[in-house]
Amino acid sequence: MSDPLWYKDAIIYQLHVKAFLDSNASGVGDFRGLTEKLDYIRELGVTALWLLPMYPSPFKDDGYDISGYYDIHKDYGTLKDFEDFLNEAHRRGLRVITELVINHTSDQHPWFQDARRDPASPYRDFYVWSDTDKKYAGARVLFGDTEKSNWAWDPEAKLYYWHRFFSHQPDLNYDNPKVRQEVLNVMKFWLDMGVDGLRVDAVPYLVEREGTTCENLPETHEVLRDIRRSVDAAYPDRMLLAEANQWPTDVRPYFGNGDEFHMAFHFPLMPRMFMAIRKEEREPIAEIIRQTPPIPPSCQWGLFLRNHDELTLATVTDDERDYMYREYASDPRMRLNIGIRRRLAPLMDRDRRKIELLNSLLFTMPGTPIVYYGDELGMGDNIYLGDRNGVRTPMQWTGDRNAGFSRADTAMLYCPINVDPVYGYQGLNAEAQQRVPNSLLNWTKRLITVRRQYKTFGRGSLELINPANRAVLAFVRKYEGETLLLVHNLAGSAQPVELDLRRFIGAEVIELLGRTRFPRVAEHPYQLSLSPYGFFWFKLDMPQRVRGRS
Repeated sequence: MSDPLWYKDAIIYQLHVKAFLDSNASGVGDFRGLTEKLDYIRELGVTALWLLPMYPSPFKDDGYDISGYYDIHKDYGTLKDFEDFLNEAHRRGLRVITELVINHTSDQHPWFQDARRDPASPYRDFYVWSDTDKKYAGARVLFGDTEKSNWAWDPEAKLYYWHRFFSHQPDLNYDNPKVRQEVLNVMKFWLDMGVDGLRVDAVPYLVEREGTTCENLPETHEVLRDIRRSVDAAYPDRMLLAEANQWPTDVRPYFGNGDEFHMAFHFPLMPRMFMAIRKEEREPIAEIIRQTPPIPPSCQWGLFLRNHDELTLATVTDDERDYMYREYASDPRMRLNIGIRRRLAPLMDRDRRKIELLNSLLFTMPGTPIVYYGDELGMGDNIYLGDRNGVRTPMQWTGDRNAGFSRADTAMLYCPINVDPVYGYQGLNAEAQQRVPNSLLNWTKRLITVRRQYKTFGRGSLELINPANRAVLAFVRKYEGETLLLVHNLAGSAQPVELDLRRFIGAEVIELLGRTRFPRVAEHPYQLSLSPYGFFWFKLDMPQRVRGRS
């Protein structure tokens, strides 16, 4: 575990501790339960885990409202349980990435409680206060369906406090050096324990300035560079991952010159993959690839199909948003904020071919793929649960009571098990899929196995090929003399395609998933037939003369 660029080759599995396995019949998953299931995660083939917030919290925002940074939520166990989990994960070669919310705290955090009670409190200046709610009028309200303003009145302090998220989450004041130092202390605490990476939440909003949108400000980048310098000085093999739900050109500065974040999510790519497969047209994906700027060699995009939040539509046009709602969220209950709160399999109408195609796109695009827990099984969602809970239901381990997730009375579970006729745990669970060689779970394992054999996927360049058939997305990935050709049919019908591969004349073409040898590349266009939603992963083994020329 010594490669400082380990995150470029990683495959990340994202999970919520409370949703994975309950070891003590409390109805809530915990670290002892998660530790029991580490072999399952290792056998899936992923190399890292990303844990959603695990800190003390009143859970008004599913743990993103942190009331204590130096402990584990009591429902999940103790710090000792977490350390045992971390040691067992490392023993299996799995790295651990934890969530860190540094933009805001819960209003129940002792800092805020002390700040609101006493104007002379050393914590008063940990937050952003005002005697008017008219300041920073240029800042958008992120959750406009629930919050009408970024200011909330505190009757105890008799002042307004600033919050970019929910009103129970007051923003920290990064103009205060003591806040910056405290955040560094928190990071040091968890990194000293052995955490391999930190996913830093909501980074565009750290600093406020009048007359601006209060997003992506130069002062915010100064804060982030200070954090990176401190982390690099003491922990050169750790990784910082930015959550910045912005257009690629706006996210690019969060990499800096390789001196801010190691990784950042590529939010706009995800909805365009869903658009492309519905339109049976490559242009939505091709366009966002063309508009993605180069990033420093040490940096990496984080890629995902689905995660714990809604499928965000914040980075699409109004017409594209309407299209996505119409195609993927006809029931208003499927919508939340500016997005769609559904899992991958229901979005694809449980069409195995579409699910496989999207996973192929995820694993072949430049960046580090992130798999959301349960999507390897094709788990469903529950649109009748509030907020984002519909995509955060318990992991479906077996067909037994409570899906093998918990021995507690069913009424005690933190969230109902999915009992849907199509996606219910009785028929859709890990135990059943482990026994079926062709299950989605075992197919996913095979895909991950192949991807891990080629560093080009995580580190290589990308060059689009533009065949006449617009239903086909084809591109070449290159890294250190290795060349891969990826071809995807986005249509629900079989498609022919001719690819201009003249610069690879003489290359041997090997299909990676089946190890099948295809005809060598010749002077004429390379012809392929693709099944509905079919795809090929090819390696081009070039003669020395071609390799030298390319």
